[in-house]
Amino acid sequence: MIARFFPIIKDLLTYNQATLFSDLIAGLSIAVIVIPQGLAYAMIAGLPPIYGLYAALIPQLIHGILGTSRHPAVGPVALDSLVVAIALGALSLSGIGEVIAAAVFLATMVGVLQLTMGLLQMGVLANYLSRPVISGFTSAAAIIIGLSQVEHLLGLQIESSNQIQKMILSVVQNFNETHLITVAVGLSAMSLILITKKYLPKFPSALIVSVFGVLLIWSTRWDLHGVEIVGYIPAGLPDVGLLTVSPDLMRDMLPFALTLAVIGYVEIISITKELEEQEEKYSLKPNKELMALGTANLVGSFFQSYPVSASFSRSAVKFQAGAKTGMTAVFSALIVGLTLLFFTSLFFYLPIAILAGIIMVAVIRLINVRYAIDLYKTRRDEFFLLLMTCLLTLFVGISEGILIGALLSLLLMVIRTSKPHYAVLAKVSGTNYYKNVTRFETDTKINDDILIIRFDAQLFFGNRDYFRKIVFEEMEKKPNLKGLILVARGITYIDSSGLSTLGAMIKSFQQEGILFMVAGAIGPARDVLQQSKLTDLIQEKNMFAKTADAVNYFKGEVVPTDVQKKIASQTNPLIPLN
Repeated sequence: MIARFFPIIKDLLTYNQATLFSDLIAGLSIAVIVIPQGLAYAMIAGLPPIYGLYAALIPQLIHGILGTSRHPAVGPVALDSLVVAIALGALSLSGIGEVIAAAVFLATMVGVLQLTMGLLQMGVLANYLSRPVISGFTSAAAIIIGLSQVEHLLGLQIESSNQIQKMILSVVQNFNETHLITVAVGLSAMSLILITKKYLPKFPSALIVSVFGVLLIWSTRWDLHGVEIVGYIPAGLPDVGLLTVSPDLMRDMLPFALTLAVIGYVEIISITKELEEQEEKYSLKPNKELMALGTANLVGSFFQSYPVSASFSRSAVKFQAGAKTGMTAVFSALIVGLTLLFFTSLFFYLPIAILAGIIMVAVIRLINVRYAIDLYKTRRDEFFLLLMTCLLTLFVGISEGILIGALLSLLLMVIRTSKPHYAVLAKVSGTNYYKNVTRFETDTKINDDILIIRFDAQLFFGNRDYFRKIVFEEMEKKPNLKGLILVARGITYIDSSGLSTLGAMIKSFQQEGILFMVAGAIGPARDVLQQSKLTDLIQEKNMFAKTADAVNYFKGEVVPTDVQKKIASQTNPLIPLN
């Protein structure tokens, strides 16, 4: 029973030395990445660097205990940090204390929202954010995040914004203030990261470049010549307690909290689903995962953490390092805790340009150009969905981009379901198969007295008119029509509007002396037809398991057996009609 709420207990019951070793190595791998990334991402959020380590401590510990998947690496994330920065910039805050309080309380709100969504079984909502929307959104966010670091890479001040045109304009206007030494440090860091990733892919490139930066500034004292450094980072674990804000400020923060709650969940589910494809066994439970992430944010906020989610890059490293259980996150959190207690002074000379370089290299991989090209070649409608989401996020705003992208995705789905695929079938010569006449034009023999039509979707209020239209259009092509077979194996459900339309059509067929038959109807469709009494209108003798059976019956060649009749008309009377 306890294991139901704490999945890590189930893992510990079968824990062994080999698993311990794998988890320890994976935990160490994550820790050496999340420490410099945490410092960098806190900078994106507009917070002191130490808060990136706070966000890497308790949240990943909590998710390690409660998460249903072992692979997502929870902690500070570039995208979420950017949204936090936008939220803080939009609020009327005075002083760093108020900024910190707002960022931490934002994590409280995000946690409560995610927990509520999980309790209400709303994890399914993530399914309405299609992959083109997610890809367009993350690509745009990556560009915005990268541009937000240009000021640190060039050593100048630019306007803080989430709109690309304003950021570019600000860079152009202030470009003459570029600090050349800072540029050299930043570009050297980025080059070192890329070289390390290429030739030493298993080495923690972020940690290597951080050590390089610290040694460089310590030995040259370029901080005295304008190179900005991290400086003093307080040692010790975060204070425990709930930071509060005014009711008015809470109201103003709510839209950003909602955005972060959804984005955070989409990130962790997207990562997990991608890794799921590489695993034969997986135990992901979306609603429990949502609650685990919500608990991580909520509890983390009591330990000075700002909103967190799962990192794409760290999750990939975690997976490749061989993480076996949630103990990986526990080990990683312990190392972060030891760093907070004893090693924060080591980061004093760390150049801000190094952190900017780490961020810029990390977000480049979020821009999935190959996927966009593939969509353009294969699914042009989804490509434009991706493009619109990307452009809206870039030029209008992050919240607007993902919201409108999701709405466009739903609109595309509505358009598709309103005009679904259908096919007119005919027998392939020399076989007993009935196939689409447009695909097998030279191999099929079309009879003028019978129309066989397959409808490949639910029949509901959104497409009933389209269904009626295509059926009557195809009937007009056959002036000698005496029989119509509806191949219904693609019809999973028929709503009341669909039933009404189908019933009226059947009556008109009967008035015209056209025999109406149903072939291949699956269980849910048969149940609805039975419960709505449409089977009385169709007559059970005109329902068939196979298309060939219906055609042979129409020709008078074969009379269906009792077994065939039973299969064709079987229903489950216990299932209620919704």
